Amino acid sequence: MQGSSTDQSPALLQSQQSLFDGPRSQLPPLQMAELELLHHFTTETCYTLSDRPESHELWRITVPQVAFQHDFLMRGILAISALHLSCLRPDRQTHWGHVAAKQQDAALSSFRKIMSNMDESNCDAFLALSSLIVVYGFESPKNSDSLGMFNYNGQDSDEWLPLIRGVNSIIMSVWPWIKNGRLSGLLHDHVQEPPRTELPSVLSEQLTHLEHMCHRASDEPEAVNAYKAALETLRVTFVRMINRPTYECEVSIAFLWPVMVPQEYIMMLNEKRPEALVLLAHYCVILHHLDDYWWMRGWAMHIIDNIHRELDETWLYFIQWPTNVISVDQKVLTNGNLQNPISGNRVSNNFNTAIDSSLAIPDEQLKAENGR
Repeated sequence: MQGSSTDQSPALLQSQQSLFDGPRSQLPPLQMAELELLHHFTTETCYTLSDRPESHELWRITVPQVAFQHDFLMRGILAISALHLSCLRPDRQTHWGHVAAKQQDAALSSFRKIMSNMDESNCDAFLALSSLIVVYGFESPKNSDSLGMFNYNGQDSDEWLPLIRGVNSIIMSVWPWIKNGRLSGLLHDHVQEPPRTELPSVLSEQLTHLEHMCHRASDEPEAVNAYKAALETLRVTFVRMINRPTYECEVSIAFLWPVMVPQEYIMMLNEKRPEALVLLAHYCVILHHLDDYWWMRGWAMHIIDNIHRELDETWLYFIQWPTNVISVDQKVLTNGNLQNPISGNRVSNNFNTAIDSSLAIPDEQLKAENGR
């Protein structure tokens, strides 16, 4: 029997080969570079976009499945994977960065065409790509005069911030579809439960001083109201982050502030008004908690450095506390649980460590406030 089987093998192979004779045998070449990017996304990058295991599985399995039906999402996946590789492989950083930019341009071009036609059939893909756009925006090269998402002079001011805020508005308008969709696990309905209000004493005291600053900020009622609204959103974001239940994503909570602040505040931030910059500096404490994500690393310190350059000396006292927090050794901020900042995320949830009561408000800041 063994001999007979062996004797028939060549004939069997020849018979099977004949099935593919003809024009159909001319297959296009495999796109190995794109296959490599998709493989990297499903084995590495998918684990670096969130701190929740449930989200990891959605990014690893479900998002690529959805992307096979939506070209713009697949392009976005390939762009983020290439961007991640540009961080992991310094010797080929330029190459992968160029690949990421080309894929991102193609993704955004297709994305814009369907933004006004989102429905139940494409809302999952829209949600996934909107999240990837945020990641890409933060990992993009930092301009020397940039304040992160709130860039004054470059394209970011006209592109990324309105896109992030606009995407959030659209998502909220179709929330019932997304809530019942395949990727609903990527988001948490923040209005389902009333937030707890506990804050560490030093942070509570700091926010109170910011409130006094907002009241004295301007003779314009609109400006005062905008500052107060931005401060209240900042307070809520701190509360959410500090009292975060395990089912909530820390990245999602951290981005509550930039999408919820009023447009009037954004305008005053673009005008570099000192009160607006002081509030942004305090938001950097929250951003710094995300510093172990490869695509967020260094942003908080980068923004704080630029704020220092924008403020005159009389205002520097007001950002002493966030500067101190961000300058604390990273191992202290993460309670000693530090992982690879490029490919891994922190495993500590102890955000309170970063705002420990030992980081008291400087006496100089209190004097400055009392003198205003």
